[in-house]
Amino acid sequence: MTSKTQTSEGLMAEYVTAVIGGQLFGLPISRVQDVFMPERLTRVPLSSSEIAGVLNLRGRIVTVVDMRARLGLPKASDGKPPMAVGVDLRGESYGLLIDHIGEVLIMFDEGREDNPVNLAPRIATPAGGDHVRDGQLMVVLDVDRVLEIATDKLAA
Repeated sequence: MTSKTQTSEGLMAEYVTAVIGGQLFGLPISRVQDVFMPERLTRVPLSSSEIAGVLNLRGRIVTVVDMRARLGLPKASDGKPPMAVGVDLRGESYGLLIDHIGEVLIMFDEGREDNPVNLAPRIATPAGGDHVRDGQLMVVLDVDRVLEIATDKLAA
C-alpha cells in the first residue's frame, strides 16, 4: 500500500530511501513509522538468521528483521552500527535493519518500472518495482512481501 498524490504533473508517491549492501531501496513513506538505532537486541532462540532479535521500543516489543540476511547479503564489515526502519504488519511492529537511511524522495508513477528480468531473485522477491534516478536504480521494497516471508520463517 503506497500513498499516492495526484498533481498536475501526474500521480506521485513518496519513498524513504535506505541503503542495504550498497543498493538503494525505497520504502513507501506511508508504511514507515520510525527510524531508530536499535539497542539491546535480544536473540530469539530457534529463529531463522533473518530475525536479528526483538527489542523494546517505547513500550512495544518489536521484531527486528536483518535485511542483509533477508536479501542474501553478507554481514556488514565496515564496523558502523546498523539503523532500523520501523514498520507495521497487521498490528505487529517490526524493525528492518538497514545500513543507513537516506532522504525522502518524491517519484512520479509513470517512472516506476517492473523489476528487470536480470534482477537477482533474492532482491526481486521483496521488490515491488523500481525507479531510476540520476543513473541509480532504486528498488521499491514491498513491505508486506518482506514481512510475510520473514514471519513465515519465524514460525518455521
